[in-house]
Amino acid sequence: MASDGKILAILLDKNLIIKDVENSRRLYMQGFFGKPIAIDKPKNSNFDSPLIVNALEGVYLAEKEVLEIRNFKGEMMTFSEIKNSLLKSDRMKTLYSVYKDLRESGFVVRPGMKFGADFAVYRYGPGIDHAPFVVTVTRKGIKIDPIEIVRAGRLSHSVKKTFILAVERVPGKIYYLMFKWFKL
Repeated sequence: MASDGKILAILLDKNLIIKDVENSRRLYMQGFFGKPIAIDKPKNSNFDSPLIVNALEGVYLAEKEVLEIRNFKGEMMTFSEIKNSLLKSDRMKTLYSVYKDLRESGFVVRPGMKFGADFAVYRYGPGIDHAPFVVTVTRKGIKIDPIEIVRAGRLSHSVKKTFILAVERVPGKIYYLMFKWFKL
């Protein structure tokens, strides 16, 4: 445990590691944050493994003051240092805006790579329900080929998920476009 009841996490490259298994379990069950190392699909918090937390989750949890993050030398990092280290590109900043907006709307947000999207979004959490939505993130001014929309829509439909395009119009202001298949 870190200071002030926060969970200690160590920054390694673009991910965070929570070594303490009890804290790993607690954080996972608090909102399905992170992924236990070497466990493909955890069914519950009965795992004996450290937790790996991705950059977006790490910034969010640091902002919410759940994590105390230290670098690999053991030095405590400020929130500004964490953000600058993990959200270097405009793309990562946009992904974080959408991640944060969805989390604060009560959804569980997990990586969506296996569905061809940025995020898989759950109402309750993995193992409890299936993700009803897949979300692809972009920002205002980025051109999208219509074929990419069709491709994403067909893929999401084939895995029984609703495809959503999240557009950041201005920093922190997200618009969601939901696509559904219909027959004429």
